[in-house]
Amino acid sequence: MNFQKWFTGELVGTFLLVFFGCGAVASAVTSGALVGLFQVAIVWGIGVAVAIHVAGSLSGAHLNPAVTIAMAVFRGFPKTRVLPYIVVQLLGAFLASAVLYLIFSQPLKTFEAEHQITRGAPGSEASAKVFGEYFPNPGPQGLTPESRTIMPHVPAFAAEVVGTAVLLLVVFCVTDPKNTAMPAVLIAPAIGLTVTLLICLLGPLTMACFNPARDLAPRIFSSLVGWGNVPFTVNGSGWFTVYIVAPILGALLGGLIYTKLLKPGYSEIPS
Repeated sequence: MNFQKWFTGELVGTFLLVFFGCGAVASAVTSGALVGLFQVAIVWGIGVAVAIHVAGSLSGAHLNPAVTIAMAVFRGFPKTRVLPYIVVQLLGAFLASAVLYLIFSQPLKTFEAEHQITRGAPGSEASAKVFGEYFPNPGPQGLTPESRTIMPHVPAFAAEVVGTAVLLLVVFCVTDPKNTAMPAVLIAPAIGLTVTLLICLLGPLTMACFNPARDLAPRIFSSLVGWGNVPFTVNGSGWFTVYIVAPILGALLGGLIYTKLLKPGYSEIPS
């Protein structure tokens, strides 16, 4: 595969995914323009579908390290290309974060002033969540001892594993060439709607990551522009276990379920 082709696909595709998705969160947090979880979730889902349509023929539209790793394990994606893909995905997500910060910098400052939030201090995860993710989803005053009991570390880890497994199961099934029930034109919308459904279910609990690049690059960016160590300390080691390890394990689980239970049935369908 041509380097420029896949580099451009993954870079632009991941940029669009994070720009639309985190942009929806930024709009909801700073202005309340998107009211309710579903409105944010559907923007995420449509953003995923658009990004897949843009990047699909260029790079396969992985747009997610968990997808790339699962594709290498179960679909024969070249293992030598796994790390380069992940690096480009992180770069695309970081660039999207920078553009969003440029656009929403003043609204974020206004939000923080209205809620007496000091950026980089405890509680500032309430505004940092525009970029990285936290469990449970912080309210305007950040996480409190009471709210933390809603979603402890282990259930948060499990939620991200299960959510990513479901997402990858759908990805593998709708992209199986023998699955004749899925027209090619509907593949991206099906994946996007799956993301929407998962955000509606798990968004209040873990903010519904399922994508290490979507979380890590914006989290690093937020740390660099004023939130300091907050993005990496609020949930302890959860930034790593829940938002990097769990999605990768979930992707492998989803790929395994597809390979063992569904792929054999698809293979029997006449071409």
